[in-house]
Amino acid sequence: MENNKLTDFETQCVHSGIDEYEYGSVVPPIYQTSTFKFKSADHGADLFEGKGKGYIYTRMLNPTVEALENCIAELEGGYKGLGCGSGMAAVHTVIGSLTKAGDHVVASNAVYGPTLTLLSTIMSKYGVTADFVDTSDLELVKKAMKPNTTLVYLETPGNPTLAIADISEISKIAHEHNALVAVDNTFMSPALQNPLKLGADVVLHSLTKFLNGHADVVGGIVVAKDEASYKELRRHLNHYGGVIDPFNSFLVHRGIKTLALRMERHCYNAQIIAEYLEKHPMVESIVYPGLKSHPQYELGQKQHKGPGGMITFEVKGGLEGGRVLMDSVKLAQLAVSLGGVESLIEHPASMTHFSMGPAARKAAGISEGLVRFSVGIENVNDIIADLEQALEKVSKAISVNQVTK
Repeated sequence: MENNKLTDFETQCVHSGIDEYEYGSVVPPIYQTSTFKFKSADHGADLFEGKGKGYIYTRMLNPTVEALENCIAELEGGYKGLGCGSGMAAVHTVIGSLTKAGDHVVASNAVYGPTLTLLSTIMSKYGVTADFVDTSDLELVKKAMKPNTTLVYLETPGNPTLAIADISEISKIAHEHNALVAVDNTFMSPALQNPLKLGADVVLHSLTKFLNGHADVVGGIVVAKDEASYKELRRHLNHYGGVIDPFNSFLVHRGIKTLALRMERHCYNAQIIAEYLEKHPMVESIVYPGLKSHPQYELGQKQHKGPGGMITFEVKGGLEGGRVLMDSVKLAQLAVSLGGVESLIEHPASMTHFSMGPAARKAAGISEGLVRFSVGIENVNDIIADLEQALEKVSKAISVNQVTK
């Protein structure tokens, strides 16, 4: 579908990436094929030289995958997308494409655990170094920049601390040092935040989360701001081989049709639940972009179109209190991942961020008792009732422990 500047985001979610298909299909067909037939020897030669329109091999490009890539690129306001086999495949594609031996990366200290591990251990084997800083503090970002810094990697809001980085100001800092800015936009989705429009050069997502929204796909996406960046990223992805398959692309594209509606409900539910938790006597602390108590509340109001569906909080009783809470919820499911229609609860220190190690977690502000809550689209009263009965069990467990001690 040709871009229409007059269509709003809800309309784009339904129609982006849709072209005219043979036999009049109203959704992109699933081209479940590994290879494509050429019309002639000359046609094949032209395609390998980058001339003309057509497909060669699904690892390189596929119509179903391309429909998804074009859809998300339009939603993010970018040039073109690249479908990846997982969120980490997207992360690796970005970092591997935009750095080389001798380069330095400045990254958010609150990032997905495997992203930190990739930068601090695996990429270091290839001569790429990284420093992790609190990117919500612009002065720390400025101090971290070096002559060989080529990439600033942001995850904002941070995982799981929900610290917010000023994409616009950090992009200015990075560009003054001739460095590029990549933003992991998984927690917000293009419904709530558009990093490319704020000055970033590349945006990426775990498709597994809000974009797909149904906990049945593993995938990733990278969106480039311009043609030159896209070609460089595509060249690396084709050789890394970490591409998404046609069927999963079809599922994600289908999920995106309801993205605007789902994100509206995620935000509505999360705001009510955050306000409830903030007043609960068993909650030690809470962080949510929609609360005025959030350290970067004003920035979030400016940078986001909604506060999102993620909440982090710490219950009283520390690690034991968190364990009792997670073992007591019934509606919310104890599982890693996020962004699905169902509510999920998890303990970062022992799950998603375990690989970081205690020191790195402490530096990133991830306490041992921190709980990450992905608010689903269930009835908000049912979610609160579930939390209420679970927190009551935490209260009783703490009281028993105090007596026995």
